[in-house]
Amino acid sequence: MIHPSYVDLMNVVNKGVEEGEEPVISSRYSIVMATSKRARQIIAGDEPMVKVKDKQKPLSIAVEEMNQDKLRILTDEEKDALAEENNEETEA
Repeated sequence: MIHPSYVDLMNVVNKGVEEGEEPVISSRYSIVMATSKRARQIIAGDEPMVKVKDKQKPLSIAVEEMNQDKLRILTDEEKDALAEENNEETEA
């Protein structure tokens, strides 16, 4: 069995969601996409947000970051708002 499991990761990501609200992540696919994107960022030179064990691969680091609640997965609306905010800062 793989640790942490997909269910464990979904629980970590969705822990702040109130009952009745739509969860941030509702599928394994979303977890795979989020961790693979973060792994690519680590490969590109971003610093890991968790303590790295010797010879740990970028995807394992990304999964551990998600498990320790270090990653924040944004909704489409949050991404748009962040992009708009960054554009305003650039123009100022």
